Amino acid sequence: MKKLIALLLALVMVLAMTACGGRTEPTTDAPAEKPADSNNAADEPAVVAGFEEGATIGVSLPWLGTQNWKEAEEMFKAELEAAGFKPIIQAADNKVPQQQQQIESMIQNGAKVIVVGPIDGTQLGAVLEEAKAAGIYVIGYDRLLENTTGVDGVVQFGSVKTGELQAQALLDGLKEKKGEGPWNIELFGGGPADPNAPNFFKGAMSVLQPLIDDGTLTIVSGQTDFTQCATMDWDNSKAQARMDSLLSGFYADKEIHGVLSPNDGIARAIITSCEQAGQEIPVVSGLDAENESVEWVWSGRQYSTVAKPTDALVAQTVEIIKSLQAGNGMPATDVLVNNGKIDVLVYELPPVVVTKDNAEEVFANDPGRLELLK
Repeated sequence: MKKLIALLLALVMVLAMTACGGRTEPTTDAPAEKPADSNNAADEPAVVAGFEEGATIGVSLPWLGTQNWKEAEEMFKAELEAAGFKPIIQAADNKVPQQQQQIESMIQNGAKVIVVGPIDGTQLGAVLEEAKAAGIYVIGYDRLLENTTGVDGVVQFGSVKTGELQAQALLDGLKEKKGEGPWNIELFGGGPADPNAPNFFKGAMSVLQPLIDDGTLTIVSGQTDFTQCATMDWDNSKAQARMDSLLSGFYADKEIHGVLSPNDGIARAIITSCEQAGQEIPVVSGLDAENESVEWVWSGRQYSTVAKPTDALVAQTVEIIKSLQAGNGMPATDVLVNNGKIDVLVYELPPVVVTKDNAEEVFANDPGRLELLK
């Protein structure tokens, strides 16, 4: 009888301890038994922890030197305030130590979520892990946060897909503007510290490489590796200097038919270089649908750009913040990307190619850019 009473008391204690346990967020796609060596953060149940209305939200941007980042600053302020939050929005002038200090300040100022558009996605690990240890959610914006466990998710446009679209637009433009091939082209990449830049290049080369191999496309300079084609810091002047060098070194007696450009600023630098060298304007791709390039596309100077609407990217990010505030955790997504430490939830939006033929359709709901098409 004593043994039976002891057994019943033990059972009651176990039930009481179970009833006091914290509620966890269900993970419907998690395996029944997680492998001991798994480092997939998306598989780990997380405690649901909402936070108060009117909370402070930090937004750390790399710089304000291009239209898309300036738009992000303005839109985050408007959207977060409209949702009742108190935004702290800072830009780091493309200086990694400054961005680290700004994120540290956001932690000290009690931010509940910090949105980070990194200058260098590999250099923020320590401060982001400090934020996570303080119970702060971290959301990558437009670029992957690499080699850190201190990230809950990333909102961006598909970077490999963007490169594929850029390359296909280049091919379409060559066929439309330059007649039958073979065609002489050159390749430009973005800033190597930006994790999107090699993915843009990778996506583009998946489309272009078969045509390079069969002789339809000729890279006259022979520069086909990302390291050879990258543009440090996305600097337009550096891109123009490289284009000047390519034209003087390889095109004194040849026409250049097309150039793969990773963004609009570099595209305009390339076109300017070609005009100054007396070349007929080549077919040039782009990215970001900057106002000046939208005008150039409409006038025929730049063949294409790729639109990644900032308002859609900001809106998706703010919706995630609202979900976290309400205690609903990170929304579901089918996309996981390994950042070198963990598998990160990625919320991908679809980019759109813009040419003169479809510009009015693409910008039908964008009065500012639509006004440029006149």
